[in-house]
Amino acid sequence: MAKKVASKQKKMNTRVDFTPMVDMMMLLITFFMLCTTLSKPMSMQLTMPSNDQKLSDEEKSVTKASHTITIFLGANDKIYYVAGIPQYDNPDCIKETTWGRQGIRDVLIKHTTEEGINPVARIMKAKADLDARKTAVGSTMTDEQYRKELDELRKGNLNGEKIPTLTIIIKPLDTANYNNLVEALDEMQICSIGKYVIDKISPDDEKLLAQKGVK
Repeated sequence: MAKKVASKQKKMNTRVDFTPMVDMMMLLITFFMLCTTLSKPMSMQLTMPSNDQKLSDEEKSVTKASHTITIFLGANDKIYYVAGIPQYDNPDCIKETTWGRQGIRDVLIKHTTEEGINPVARIMKAKADLDARKTAVGSTMTDEQYRKELDELRKGNLNGEKIPTLTIIIKPLDTANYNNLVEALDEMQICSIGKYVIDKISPDDEKLLAQKGVK
């Protein structure tokens, strides 16, 4: 009886050619580059000092003490404030506070003038109403209209009434970090403060802070 010869299967090497995928990937990359929306740079509005040559230096820097808060940014994320213009012969005028709603924000909101008007609280409430109108269902308010009304609020123009606004003087120490300054500017935006300035620490400030033990 003849022996059966085992059949040998022919082995084939499979090979996937990915060369066409290169063209596909280039097409996809080009498509996403053309269709995507590039992120817009984040910017913060700053109020610059007046350059009117007719104004004297005293007129440019004058501000009512009852409408002014001086903020000092210190080391270790510490923040201090003076309600009004610093009293350089009285270290106790410097108060320490914290960041956020229970800290510097409350200081700004609760700061009242001699007329008994709380400008920040009223402006913040008006801004909340403005935001609600902007985001309401069916709202037709444009971004330009929103910014225009917000600018009027920051100037103290509220429902045809002119109310006093605060002037915030921010003075970072050399020991403060950049993030503290950004947080302070964020608080100005949250509280809709229209007038604020970043100033240098003067020699009188250094003496006052040293007497208070602020670093």
